Amino acid sequence: LCPRSNSSVSLLSLSVFVAAPTGLGMEVMAPATINALNGSSVKLSCTFNSCYKVENKQFSLNWTYQECRNCSEELFLQFRMKIMNKQLDRFGNRVEFTGNPTKYDVSFTLKNVQLEDEGTYNCYVLNPPDRHRGHASISLKVLTKEPPKHDSTVAVIVGASVGGFLAVVILVLMVVKCVRRKKQQRLNTDDQKTEEEGKTDGEGNPDEGTK
Repeated sequence: LCPRSNSSVSLLSLSVFVAAPTGLGMEVMAPATINALNGSSVKLSCTFNSCYKVENKQFSLNWTYQECRNCSEELFLQFRMKIMNKQLDRFGNRVEFTGNPTKYDVSFTLKNVQLEDEGTYNCYVLNPPDRHRGHASISLKVLTKEPPKHDSTVAVIVGASVGGFLAVVILVLMVVKCVRRKKQQRLNTDDQKTEEEGKTDGEGNPDEGTK
């Protein structure tokens, strides 16, 4: 048996957030890898961007767990009008939803992390009228002891710079996509009105030259 720590401090590895490709609907962002100390509590962060306000009646969320790459996904947390925990024997009551969908945050906290909790955690988000479901994955690594301390100032600076740049890029892409989407919706509406007016003139309003 491996030693277990009672520490409640979670360890997050420095990793680039990944997002769903632009143009396919919303972007879902989560760290590619998270390291957690055995016996601690860790927050698995997942956020998303959407052009539309979150409505509980339409919004949906699924969190699934995969023990290995080719293993089937196990649903353990779901949002349909409200949060519903699927109490898997694996997690018991150690899963706590700590996000806020109205603020585009669907994170959860895993308490008393165990070695067998290692694996891939998938975050699926759908926020109509967006048609495509967003997806991001987190690889959770469980450590049996704290890694040696070292000066990570340079790594932190580089990570913060990269993270800030990616955040700006994602924000700009979201603004451009939303503007294009709303413009296309207006064009579709105008075309529909023009078509309806043409049909009305053809059916009920004779041309002045025939009077």
